Amino acid sequence: MEFIISASTDIGVKRKNNEDSLYVCRLGTNCGNMVFAVMCDGMGGLSHGACASATVVDAFVKWMRITLPVLLRRDIPDHMIKEQWLSIIDAQNSRLRAYGSESGALLGTTAATMLLTEKHYYILNIGDSRIYEITDGVRQITTDHSLVAREVALGNLTTQQATLAPQQNVLTQCVGGSEDAAEPDVYFGEPRAGAVYMLCSDGLRHMVSPEEIYNFFRPSAMTGAAEMRGQEGALIACNIARGETDNISVVTIRTPGGDTGGRAPEGGGEVALPGGFVIAEEICYTQGQPLI
Repeated sequence: MEFIISASTDIGVKRKNNEDSLYVCRLGTNCGNMVFAVMCDGMGGLSHGACASATVVDAFVKWMRITLPVLLRRDIPDHMIKEQWLSIIDAQNSRLRAYGSESGALLGTTAATMLLTEKHYYILNIGDSRIYEITDGVRQITTDHSLVAREVALGNLTTQQATLAPQQNVLTQCVGGSEDAAEPDVYFGEPRAGAVYMLCSDGLRHMVSPEEIYNFFRPSAMTGAAEMRGQEGALIACNIARGETDNISVVTIRTPGGDTGGRAPEGGGEVALPGGFVIAEEICYTQGQPLI
């Protein structure tokens, strides 16, 4: 059984533009099957936020297509993934700041990136987009770079108070949004069999609890791409019904193992790259144009 992927996005009920950008693909490689995913939530209003998120997604996708096949010719060293991803963030932080200075606009984006192999996962996160692991419960892998998350960590707010805090959208870290250097977190781990890994922009989880995320995205409900898209749509609709005004985006990945009812991933549109590296399926959404 291979990985199964899905993704959904919605502009929401208030915004005039969808500033979220996302990408996810299934890969066939000489080191086994893999999934690569990026979720970015842009800030800056109208085309600026969409440009910021599209620019960072584009940079990571280029890395996946050009650099990852070279790394797969040998065992992937954790430190090399970390160094290259941090370099991407540093370069895009400088590009977005320079563009903002030239155009008189303040723009930035979060970034949550994941490479998932049969034995390891590699994650980078900056901002308040999140990555979760869902098995018999919900585990948030990433830590938000937000003012409210910092206050919770310092013991000044409880988790419940944080959900009601008026400053919960104020970030302490993002790509391109301040004069300070971007400082992402990088995580390494071992994936669980029969699990669901979920990347989302903050619009997906403001109005729902971790228990509700589990009810929608529990592995037994995510047995194929069609079922996964259906559950994503249902949770997005739940958020909108409760008054969520932000853009809402989600990527879900089902790992091999567990009961998937024998369903195979959807195929078609394979892209062959050097070194026996094949993009078996990809999903991409962006409304903005990346910086050239």
